[in-house]
Amino acid sequence: MIRDITIGQYFRTNSLLHRMDPRVKIVGTLVYAVSLFFIKDYISFAVAAVCFCFIVRLSRVPFRFIIKGLKPVFVMLLFTAVLQLLCTSGDDLVHFGIVHITIQGVHQSVFMLFRLTLLIMGSSMMTLTTTPNQLTDGIEKLLRPLNHIRVPVGDLAMTMSIALRFIPILIEELDKIMKAQLARGADLESGNLIQRLKNMVPLLVPLFSSAIRRANELAYAMDARCYHGGKGRTKMKPLQYTQRDYVTYMVIFLYVAGLVIVAYGKAWIVS
Repeated sequence: MIRDITIGQYFRTNSLLHRMDPRVKIVGTLVYAVSLFFIKDYISFAVAAVCFCFIVRLSRVPFRFIIKGLKPVFVMLLFTAVLQLLCTSGDDLVHFGIVHITIQGVHQSVFMLFRLTLLIMGSSMMTLTTTPNQLTDGIEKLLRPLNHIRVPVGDLAMTMSIALRFIPILIEELDKIMKAQLARGADLESGNLIQRLKNMVPLLVPLFSSAIRRANELAYAMDARCYHGGKGRTKMKPLQYTQRDYVTYMVIFLYVAGLVIVAYGKAWIVS
């Protein structure tokens, strides 16, 4: 299950989405993520889901590979949905002792499940189709206006890129540690919740030690290459918008406009 986490991984293929400017993908991901929290009806969720399926089709990333990334967070998704189901007040649908399930709770539970699922899969698409170097350049370009107020944009972009890149590295390291502990006879599955948390200690200690060691090695490597932040640095492959990037921006605008039309059109019909 540890290897099923897809956030931070890069899936190499020559698709239209891979060739797009990273700034377009970052903006598109942010717009898509924000739009999911403003959706309040099933029609809009259907529009968002269809758009996501279209993006997956363009990326040429196997859909089963994206679905696999939901396995590690399935318990969190289920817990959030159940919490919404039991804690939302409204018209009673099921009343059993202290358990109150309302019609509004069912809707909120389904909405939250759809929202988080599409959010996780949509966010993973950005890292699956964008290399760490491209992601760093895209973030630095988008945040360049902050240089006027003395924000270290280059260092900030590099930090975010390194953080994303370390996710699959630490996952792989954790998988190796777990296999090594199991080979030594460690029991990581049995026992109650408290016992399982105690069993995680032999995993977390070497994991943090490995993370600190890798961070030191990376710092020494950057220092040996005379890295001093993004100020004054040039790019071997500077980012440039192409016609497909402008078309993609137009598609993003149409997506937002479509959601607004669906939301306000439904409200106008009801009124």
